[in-house]
Amino acid sequence: MPVSIALRPFLLGALLLSPLACSSPSMPASTTRAASPAIDLSRFMGPWHVIAHVPYFGERGHVASRDEYTLRPDGRIAVHYVYQEGFTEPVRTLDSKATVKADSGNRRWTTWFFGVIPTKFNILEVAPDYSWALINYPGRDLAWVFARSAEVSDAQYSQLLQKMRGHGVDTSKLVRVPQLKEQVGQPGFAAPKQP
Repeated sequence: MPVSIALRPFLLGALLLSPLACSSPSMPASTTRAASPAIDLSRFMGPWHVIAHVPYFGERGHVASRDEYTLRPDGRIAVHYVYQEGFTEPVRTLDSKATVKADSGNRRWTTWFFGVIPTKFNILEVAPDYSWALINYPGRDLAWVFARSAEVSDAQYSQLLQKMRGHGVDTSKLVRVPQLKEQVGQPGFAAPKQP
């Protein structure tokens, strides 16, 4: 099946990023501490709203975006990314699969786009009740704040940024992703691709 025109820029970008993903340094000691409990994959499954991220071509301008994870019988994870390019625009999706690195405490994942393009990410920290998660791309180039709820208070967001800084992430590059129409134009929120 040919790749649709809409996905070609994403595919090109993923191809450009894949050498970086394969050659990135391993996680620093701060995220692989023996004291850190392993991520419970069954609890991590389900929908995660993208509350904030370091913008890059693959997600720039998206609103109401979320990742939905489903554990497959073969041990891999189905990844269903849902987004809009504006609140009046159609809902779009992108499906991929992920594998979890053995002996990483379920923290190091490789996501496979189109079945062949690998990108890596690390789960830095998860709330005890799995209500939020902090994610980064190896090398600290990209980062995400996930939450089960579409809305996170300013106070909680500030606390999550502080935790992110504790993991060595440059939080000055993070911008909030509008999950609700009324967040568009508010300070700290990214602009949608389409009005």
